[in-house]
Amino acid sequence: MNKYEVIICWSEIDRAFISKAPELHGCIAHGNTQEAALTHIQEAIQLWIDTAKEFGDPIPEPKKQHWMRAS
Repeated sequence: MNKYEVIICWSEIDRAFISKAPELHGCIAHGNTQEAALTHIQEAIQLWIDTAKEFGDPIPEPKKQHWMRAS
């Protein structure tokens, strides 16, 4: 599992939990539950990294602190 920070919050507009990995620009996912949003962002993180490798783009190192927040 990657060690990137993940933020999960409820979106009234989308009526779903939105998850994002702020260290990976544009890496966002969603799900009907917090667990689904977490699963989807983990998949999105791996796809983000795979795509960056494919195009030779830099991949930031994960921060040393890890937080998980849900509201």
